[in-house]
Amino acid sequence: MPVVNLSLQVLPVVSEEKVYPIVDKVIEYIKRTGVKYVVGPMETTMEGELDTLLEIVKKAQEICIKEGASRVISVVKIDYKPEGVTIDEKIKKYYV
Repeated sequence: MPVVNLSLQVLPVVSEEKVYPIVDKVIEYIKRTGVKYVVGPMETTMEGELDTLLEIVKKAQEICIKEGASRVISVVKIDYKPEGVTIDEKIKKYYV
């Protein structure tokens, strides 16, 4: 299966002061998975096989609930092409 990019924004439904600590737990989990990722101000973009990344999305929902969210709204964007697509090919020109 080709490498894809998947961007994930989780919006746990909790009081405002709890949002960032919960999002931080999701990012910590993504880091532990070993997939390549880039944290942005509105979402985290990951690179890997689609099935692997979708499993990470599912686990992210569970983490938010476990940490006290009554529900989780998530925005997922997937960039797929048959020959694969990488984060580097999209942003390397900005980090010369």
